[in-house]
Amino acid sequence: MTDSRLPTYFISHGGGPWPYMTGEFRRNFDVLEKSLLDMRAELGSTPKAVLVVSGHWEEEGLAISSGAKPGMVYDYHGFPEYLYHITYNAPGAPALAKRVRQLLRASGIEAALDPTRGYDHGTFSVMKPLYPDEDIPVVQLSLDIGYDPALHIKVGRALAPLREEGILIIGSGLSYHNLSAMRGTGGYEPSRRFDAWLQETLIHSPPEKRIERLIEWERAPAARAAHPREDHLLPLMVVGAAEDEPGAVTYHQKDFAGGLTASSFRFGDVPTIN
Repeated sequence: MTDSRLPTYFISHGGGPWPYMTGEFRRNFDVLEKSLLDMRAELGSTPKAVLVVSGHWEEEGLAISSGAKPGMVYDYHGFPEYLYHITYNAPGAPALAKRVRQLLRASGIEAALDPTRGYDHGTFSVMKPLYPDEDIPVVQLSLDIGYDPALHIKVGRALAPLREEGILIIGSGLSYHNLSAMRGTGGYEPSRRFDAWLQETLIHSPPEKRIERLIEWERAPAARAAHPREDHLLPLMVVGAAEDEPGAVTYHQKDFAGGLTASSFRFGDVPTIN
């Protein structure tokens, strides 16, 4: 690559263990899957490792998975029994976990190493289609349960040097995450309105305005209807702190699960390949 800085991504990761499924439910994610395959292609050279900020891991304070061979966390309900025995066998990266903690501490942010944390579905639902050979090391970073958007933006700034060290940073959540509204049609309009605000914020706003709008996200149209709890939005704050770099849509669907609007975003330019 002539440009060694990797972009960051916010990925709407879909529902449960979808990459391991077949049938009608699996087809809901065809557009998302294509976007992940396109993402792999545009990245070109394989990253040295992947750091995933997962909307499915919250702690009082930040935590970093540091085990060499992470297990699995089956953090979903109501699926067929075989989906509680699936595996994603990519290695961990203890040295990267320590590097993440070092960068955070240098910015005054404490984080604990967790050698027992396994891959939750915020991680393996993305990594399975993205790197199916399970050979790219993965480290997970938790959210802070205080849900402070400014803190998570600060985390993203602290971790920025990793992008020039061959580390791909992914924020894994959902642009719309209201599970009760997903059971009917009540989420269709709120998801559309909140997605329009995301597009304006991430694609069309200048860098300083992007950060301001992310910090004040609750002022967005349909904000709390889209995110009753912001666990699936906060990973965006981390990767969206690529403040001086352009945002682009990498996945957009207006008919997800019937009529929901969902999107994924990239921050920074696609690497150029020699």
